Amino acid sequence: MSSDRTADDTGQAARAPYAANAARAPGRLVAEPPSATRTEFQRDRDRIVHSTAFRRLAHKTQVFVYHDGDHFRTRLTHTIEVAQIARALARALKLDDDLAEAVALGHDLGHPPFGHTGEDALDACMAEEGGFDHNSHGLRIVTELERRYAAFDGLNLTQPTLAGLVKHNGPLLDASGTPAERYRPRGVPASIIRYDRLQRLDLSLHASLEAQAAAIADDIAYDAHDIDDGLRAGLFPLAALRAAVPFVEGLLGEIDELRPGLEEPRVIHELTRRVITRFIEDAMRESRRRIAESGVDSPEAVAAAGRSLVGHSEAIEAADRDVKAFLFAHMYRHPDVRRVRDRADAIVRRLFKAYLTDPSAMPPDWAAKAHQGERARAVADYIAGMTDRFAIAEHARIFDDASDLR
Repeated sequence: MSSDRTADDTGQAARAPYAANAARAPGRLVAEPPSATRTEFQRDRDRIVHSTAFRRLAHKTQVFVYHDGDHFRTRLTHTIEVAQIARALARALKLDDDLAEAVALGHDLGHPPFGHTGEDALDACMAEEGGFDHNSHGLRIVTELERRYAAFDGLNLTQPTLAGLVKHNGPLLDASGTPAERYRPRGVPASIIRYDRLQRLDLSLHASLEAQAAAIADDIAYDAHDIDDGLRAGLFPLAALRAAVPFVEGLLGEIDELRPGLEEPRVIHELTRRVITRFIEDAMRESRRRIAESGVDSPEAVAAAGRSLVGHSEAIEAADRDVKAFLFAHMYRHPDVRRVRDRADAIVRRLFKAYLTDPSAMPPDWAAKAHQGERARAVADYIAGMTDRFAIAEHARIFDDASDLR
């Protein structure tokens, strides 16, 4: 025990006073003896990696369905890339990189099959039952739906990790208790409010700097890697991206000067790595500036700071907006992508209706849950746990109709 505390204190000594401290952070809902070899945040990270939901990310869509090739991002590869960026940011800012990594690795656990299309379809199906939100579903996965351990349901993660998973994009309530803008139409999902009564997540306060690092890492990874996937898939030409986004034009100019005549696949990779590098380096500089300006000197001060302290400069925020606007028009709304999304939407809606009508079409344990109450939620939980290919196979089994998502 004493050697573990010594090792932990040694590690924490190199960190900033506003970093999360695994030795003093709020603990787990179900008390457990400490590990002799790992900090509490390291244990959280490892439990997420070993979870069933994490493994399923390998066969869940990022933008493309799995048919489109083995070299495009899945939820799992995206998650690994986010974790790498979050670790880099956390170390540069002298934060607890284990907590940043845990939040990054768990941030997409709640996504259903077929990416945002699947989420939108499930949300529509559940409109009269409170809707479907991948953030709240992720919380339910790590607090109740994963059933692996003898002593508890879920993964029994620490409070800072749970709060990071729920609040990495900002507080869910304002100081008066009013839902934040993204939750204003329907309110904060009931499952989050319910869990908050069991273990306080401080929904009106900001998450740790480690969780904020995971959030901006997610954004960086999305921009850079959707550019990469979209170019290599031929959804838009490099010249169109260059003409529309001045930030990209500047980076490609550097590549042209350093490596004139470089073949396009290498140009695309050089562009992708430069986007990541510039965004990360800017986040490091801007976050240091904000932290110094705020005067925070503890994790509690970070929570009460009233704004995110990990962020980008105005110039990079403008570049981010330009990139997103281009990708929305030329990638996410591309006719080929929209055609696949329409078919994926139909699969989710038809499966939902079939299971809701006849829960026995689901495995016995899920059918039993549906008959015990909240049938629609049980059906949504079952579908949300599916991989893309399993959802396609289930659709074919029930409707005898092979859906070719190409």
